[in-house]
Amino acid sequence: MPDSPEKQLSAQWFSHCGGLDNFLAEYWQRKPLLIRQALPGFRSPLEADELAGLALEEDIESRLILESKTAPFWSLQCGPFTDEDFQTLPASHWTLLVQAVDQWLPEVHDLLTHFDFLPQWRVDDVMVSYASDQGSVGPHFDQYDVFLLQGEGQRRWRIGQSCDRNTPLLKGPELSIINDFEQSEEWLLEPGDMLYLPPGLAHWGIAEGQCMTYSIGFRAPSATELLSDLATELLSKDGSTDELMYRDPALTTSMAKGLIDERFIDAVKDLLLRQLDDKEQLAQWFARFMTARKYPELELESELDDASEPSASPHRELDKSTELGRHPASRFAALGGEPANLAVDGELYPCSEVFATTVADSRTFRLFDLGALDSRDRALLDTLLHNGSLTIHTE
Repeated sequence: MPDSPEKQLSAQWFSHCGGLDNFLAEYWQRKPLLIRQALPGFRSPLEADELAGLALEEDIESRLILESKTAPFWSLQCGPFTDEDFQTLPASHWTLLVQAVDQWLPEVHDLLTHFDFLPQWRVDDVMVSYASDQGSVGPHFDQYDVFLLQGEGQRRWRIGQSCDRNTPLLKGPELSIINDFEQSEEWLLEPGDMLYLPPGLAHWGIAEGQCMTYSIGFRAPSATELLSDLATELLSKDGSTDELMYRDPALTTSMAKGLIDERFIDAVKDLLLRQLDDKEQLAQWFARFMTARKYPELELESELDDASEPSASPHRELDKSTELGRHPASRFAALGGEPANLAVDGELYPCSEVFATTVADSRTFRLFDLGALDSRDRALLDTLLHNGSLTIHTE
């Protein structure tokens, strides 16, 4: 089967740097890459007023960042906003940012098809920013990979030094503004241009006139977040008969002191590593963790008849050629094995491998793509249709 137009286009993005494989080996999470006309003729699928309208909604995360001539220079306001908030803004030097616009507008969600050369479960969201002339969020760095697609107008991107948690930040503002930005490169992006930035790289985007930028970000949990969630997972299994327990190293009388001998530390380290040695347990936890929805408190709306019973089998009413799709707010990943598992929105479901990989790999698919459904697959399909994680596409 030939590659989709989206995959053909995204493959062309990296032709000038040695191809996709070379991009992944040499640039991904290492150094920036400017891609001129990544999407030729691209224009923002939403207007500035529409973006402002989303920022009025209580369920949508939004921020306003204003720049001033006096310390702390940048200030942050969090939404939801009102019409009056926008009417009182100055003529320049401010930026509106709206998170997860891909969950609300199908046209924005469709942009993600261009990034399927990366694991889909790594995608965080598509943030859209509108900036007035000279608007920016200041020199900063992110701890995740991001592709910055220019939608409307022009934005000048200044690239700086590599940063980490020890990088000095400005005191005062609620934003993580770098205290001493060291510029090394500079690019002016036009509509359709895109800039890839790896984690930890300082950057500073400044609008030249009004502009709109689409930020496709990828999840990058910290070690602390991972350990915290894994600890919660392990604690939920409290009372297991095979639970590993601490044991002293081989003791000597010289170790009977108030000072903790390093051999005790080695024993604790060994205990924790043995606890993590269950690869199947680790894989199942990781799949649940990485598919947890960005906003789990928001309920998904099922397209099924409200009167239908949860025990009903909606898939029996569907033609084999019926097209199904994943809800934009849902996250999916697959684990191989027998049985295989499909992770959906932080839950794990045993199923056939064909079912798991088809749903996890495909943003849309036909019912017949799932193959011969066994009873377990049929039950899972009904569950996902009922809870809204899967949707039925109609002409």
